[in-house]
Order: sequence, then C-alpha cells, then structure tokens
Amino acid sequence: MPMIDVYAPEGTFPDPHTLARDLAAAVIRWEQVPDLPLFTKNTAAFIHDMDAAAISNVAGDSSYVRVQVLTPVGVLDRDKQLGVVAELTDIIAAAAGDPGLRERVWVLLTESPEAGWGIAGSRQHERRHRRGRPCRPRRSVSAVQQLAATYSERSL
Repeated sequence: MPMIDVYAPEGTFPDPHTLARDLAAAVIRWEQVPDLPLFTKNTAAFIHDMDAAAISNVAGDSSYVRVQVLTPVGVLDRDKQLGVVAELTDIIAAAAGDPGLRERVWVLLTESPEAGWGIAGSRQHERRHRRGRPCRPRRSVSAVQQLAATYSERSL
C-alpha cells in the first residue's frame, strides 16, 4: 500500500489533515486500484512539520518541501510516475497557498520489494502464506492487482 511522507518547514501548511487526504487520494488514482477498503484504509500520508533550521541546501535555503512516496514494486509505470510527481507537486503548492513553492518541491518515488512491507504486525508475504495463498507473484499481474484479487475473493 502506498505511504506518503511530506517534510516541510513548520507552518507551511495551514490544513495538514486535508493535505494528507488529498495526497493519498491522488496516489490511489494514479495506481488505478479498485475503490475497496483494503486500499482506502491502508493508503496514508504523513505530514512532518520541521524546524526550518533542520532543512538546508548548500546555499543555506530552507524553504523546500520533500515528498517521499513508497509503493509496491511495479505499480507505477513511467507515465504514472510522471503524473504522480506533477500532481503531488501541484497539491503541495496549493495546500501551502504558494504557487512559487512548485519550484522547491522534491518528490522521491521509492518501491518496496515483495515482502518488504506489512499490515497489522506482519509482512504481507506472511499473511498470504498463513491464509494458504501462493507467496510468489503471478507473472502477468501487478502486485496491486494481486492484492485486489485476494481481497475480492475474501469478500465473496
């Protein structure tokens, strides 16, 4: 499930809760996963207010925002990666009320390997194994599509 972390100087965002929700919703849209509680309840953003003195580039400027998005491997192809970066940058600038901030937003996309994440205290790989489901991914189906299929099977 995607996790989004935003690091910004304290006071950059007047409404961090709405920002977190908007970022999470944008990433889910780009992943194109089904509208299921499995995804909507387990995709989250975390807004970290930092002392401006703890942020600096080489020139000493501290007015930057860093966004790190963690997704399962292979969920975002190149077009989706470009879309996520552009949309999250726009959301950050709008939430700050500062269109010029777009030039100072850094978005990092990171992929978590299979079994490199977990929910409810166990790695996803172990949860599937305990339920008697195969632990190896299907070759023609992305990790997110596999999770959706697993969730849909359980719901029937």
